[in-house]
Formats: sequence, structure tokens, C-alpha cells
Amino acid sequence: MDWLLAPIDATRPHDVGLLLAWHGRTMVAAWAFFIPVGVLTARFFKILPGQDWPRQLDNRTWWLWHWGLQHLGAILTIVGLGLILLDTRGGAAAINHWLPGYFVVVACLLLVAAGWLRGSKGGPTDPAADGSWAGDHYDMTLRRRVFEHVHKTTGYVVVAVSILAIYTGLWHANAAHWMWLVISLWWVFLGALFMILQRRGLSVDTYQAIWGPEDTHPGNRLKPIGWGVKRR
Repeated sequence: MDWLLAPIDATRPHDVGLLLAWHGRTMVAAWAFFIPVGVLTARFFKILPGQDWPRQLDNRTWWLWHWGLQHLGAILTIVGLGLILLDTRGGAAAINHWLPGYFVVVACLLLVAAGWLRGSKGGPTDPAADGSWAGDHYDMTLRRRVFEHVHKTTGYVVVAVSILAIYTGLWHANAAHWMWLVISLWWVFLGALFMILQRRGLSVDTYQAIWGPEDTHPGNRLKPIGWGVKRR
């Protein structure tokens, strides 16, 4: 127990103050829990267990969870940024922490903004005002394809960089051994879960999950966007 409660570096004290402590808590909650779980939800649960696909299409459960978790993570990120900017006693973090940290903050805000600029949906479940099925997503317009490439690539990159930001933050704060252990075990669990779900072929193409496998839908004639994305 003494070892678990002791800081990682015995030569430095673990004395961070209230603002810095809550900065760490909000950022870890956002980037070790809410946002990675939101990514897993979007990647692997577009077709839910027990869903009678393709007779049952466009199950929006994954979307609601992804949208909610990512926005909650973004709010916590902004709160965490505000806390560290208000802190006057924690000292300046080393470049190996603030550089990935600010990258994560900026990329997070850009991802939220890009999500709101993804274009219209279209298709039979969300027809245009004139009654047609025209829509950026249904037609897979250039706007939609660019959004998906940028959103998916940036999303995975920023989650990877956030791991570096978290660990360098733990070092800067001289966090206790138990914090390193719990966070590391959690990341191992998420990584193992990702591999299991990927091997089971649950990373289904969003387009097909929403509108089905028929070639009459224009997006099904295009290659799925994203690494390891499956089409049934």
C-alpha cells in the first residue's frame, strides 16, 4: 500500500495544488475514458447485437452515444484547459507535456467543429425538402468524403497523442504509482477490446449500416473510408 501511494519519483514531492489536480482529473476523464469509449462505440456498434440487419437499418444508438461522449469529453477538455491557465502555483509544464497537450486541445475543438460541418444526411430516412433522397452522406459527395477522411484520421491520431499527454502529465505532477497502474491497465483493456471487436468483423461501414447493402445506394459503389472498415 505504501508503494501504491508513493509518488513515481521519490526525489520529488507530490504537491500539485487544487487547480492542477482538477486539471489532471478532467483531462484523464475526457481522454482516457469518455472520448476513447466514444470512438469504440462509433467503430464497432453501428449494428447492435440482436439487430435484424439489414431488415432493421439506421440504428442510431451508436450515434447518440458517440455524440454525447465526444461532446462531454470536449467540455471537460475546455474545463481542464481553463483550470491550468488559472493555476499560478503549479509551475510551467515541460515541453513534452504542454506540446501534446495543446495539440490535443486544438484537434479536439477542430473535430467538434468539423462534426457540425459534415453536411446533410439524405436517403430514405432523411429526405431533402423536395422529397428526393439527395444528401451529402447518402450521395457521398466530396464534402462528405473529405469529412470522413479528416474526422477518422484526426480522431485516431489525437487519441494516440492524448496518451502521451496523460503520461507526461502524470510525470510532471509526480503522480502516485496507483495512478500509473490504473490508467495503464485501463489502456491495456481498451486495446485488447479493440482487437477482439476488430477481429470479429464488427467495424461495419457506416453507410451500409444505415442504408443496407444494395448497390442501388450510391455510396455502396465506393470503397469504404477508414482502416479496417468492413462491408457485409
